[in-house]
Amino acid sequence: MFIQTEQTPNPSTLKFLPGRVVMEKGTMDFASVDTATPSPLAKRLFAIEGVERVFFGSDFVTVTKEASLDWQILKPSILGGIMEHYTSGDPVVAESGDTAVDAADDDEVVAQIKELLDTRVRPAVAQDGGDIVFKDFRDGVVYLHMQGSCSGCPSSTATLKMGIENLLKHYVPEVIEVQAAQ
Repeated sequence: MFIQTEQTPNPSTLKFLPGRVVMEKGTMDFASVDTATPSPLAKRLFAIEGVERVFFGSDFVTVTKEASLDWQILKPSILGGIMEHYTSGDPVVAESGDTAVDAADDDEVVAQIKELLDTRVRPAVAQDGGDIVFKDFRDGVVYLHMQGSCSGCPSSTATLKMGIENLLKHYVPEVIEVQAAQ
């Protein structure tokens, strides 16, 4: 098994491409070992000293490390952990993590915002090893949550304000501002 790696805009996060499907549908973000219970792969990666966050995309895994550690030291252990997982035959996620929201419940503006995020923003963010999740829209403000390499990335605020906010304001006049959701 050959696993490629790619740097992300976040120097504490690397993107690992195992050449296999990681998530059939959606994404999963594990902010700590405590949240990794449903995933044998996430638990295996958190067992590596220095791993702080794990994120799964369709065909990639992003891992965020402690800032004090060097990728040269940590990367071989993570590569080994991913290889061990795929040779073990264990599922990536043991339980259903499907938290899809029914688009029929959305009003027209929210549906338009989600469509733009899905078609224009998420593919670009996934290129950098992350994801963006719609949380809310109220009083003209869109609340988004950054995941994966985008979580804690120095350029994520600029991405939200300069890129996503401008895009949404252009296509959806009801949008006044975009803010990061907590």
